[in-house]
Amino acid sequence: MPEIESFTVNFGPQHPAAHGVLRLVLEMEGEVIHKADPHVGLLHRATEKLAETKPYNQSIGYMDRLDYVSMMCNEHGYVLAIEKLLGIKPPIRAQYIRVMFDEITRILNHLMWLGAHAMDIGAMTVFLYCFREREDLMDVYEAVSGTRMHATYYRPGGVYRDLPDKMPQYEPSPYRSAKELEELNEARSGSVLDFIEHFADRFPARIDEYETLLTDNRIWKQRTVNIGVVSPERAMQLGFSGPMLRGSGVVWDLRKHQPYEVYDQLDFDIPVGKNGDCYDRYLVRVEELRQSTRIIKQCVEWLKKNPGPVMIDDRKIAPPRRIEMKDDMESLIHHFKLFTEGYSVPEGEVYAAVEAPKGEFGVYLISDGANKPYRVKVRAPGFPHLAAMNEMVKGHMLADVVAVIGTQDIVFGEIDR
Repeated sequence: MPEIESFTVNFGPQHPAAHGVLRLVLEMEGEVIHKADPHVGLLHRATEKLAETKPYNQSIGYMDRLDYVSMMCNEHGYVLAIEKLLGIKPPIRAQYIRVMFDEITRILNHLMWLGAHAMDIGAMTVFLYCFREREDLMDVYEAVSGTRMHATYYRPGGVYRDLPDKMPQYEPSPYRSAKELEELNEARSGSVLDFIEHFADRFPARIDEYETLLTDNRIWKQRTVNIGVVSPERAMQLGFSGPMLRGSGVVWDLRKHQPYEVYDQLDFDIPVGKNGDCYDRYLVRVEELRQSTRIIKQCVEWLKKNPGPVMIDDRKIAPPRRIEMKDDMESLIHHFKLFTEGYSVPEGEVYAAVEAPKGEFGVYLISDGANKPYRVKVRAPGFPHLAAMNEMVKGHMLADVVAVIGTQDIVFGEIDR
């Protein structure tokens, strides 16, 4: 037998399956991995330090850019922390809108994960299918905030504005027939809520399509079953959260166990795996797509029946309406002061966490009574998952590293911060 020497391989930071600027140094013996050493910091943008130099309300947009696949959930954690310090609660309609958009964001995140994970492992079609549905939800983001990704839609005290009465429509184009244009705009003829409802009605059939391609596919199972197994005890010791923890069989979801906004009034289930391998984590996330659709339907139903304010009526925290600002000098001053200086937040420290698509996204704030935070610390869900990389891939083959990175659903903005 020829002797196999151990050697070191640099996986990334430009590898297409590294999902960001991960530099993974692998010590290998032939195809088998002895040690995996993740090197992070290549994307570091000092988000937390920057947030300490700006008024509270000017850092909401930075949160979008942390995990740039689950934008509004990050805003939610930060805004909840500010609201806890201020001692305010948004109107009930704003809470329902937030929950609905949290779940829309969860679907966006999981579709991105499913398409990319499948493509890393070798299934091309799933990626195209997932992005077909993502496009519709990106249009919803754009309809409410004016931008497809970094929305800055949640604000302390509520949301930026109520849901619009009409949905943007496709324009005529030399590349589209009138019939195609009519079909594309059919679901967009009503309000944003109508469009979301229409999406929630047809989405479960789309999830079935993804499952037809993958769930019983023998190649998919060969690549994911018994790969990257983490026991429930070890998952808790490592600080896992979200689908990584639930995939190992631990029933823990902040939406049920530490409910925020109106989650305690909604009916949904927590999917849980039992083997703690890549395949179980895949099944958990696919079932989460179905549960999120259930939550969205309940929110749409409530929002259609209950109009009302979406922002608290406190001019020190919420900007005046534009029509007031144009006519009333005091409103203009409030507006100017709010967007230049922000507001002073009472002294204290607070931790607020949300169940983001990747796990527990928490924001720890310390206020010294000024208009900017004294200290900001973000608890990124992906960081403890990446820290377990060595443990998850030891003894596996090189090809399995890609499956494990995929199952962790890593986004580097939040890990490097």
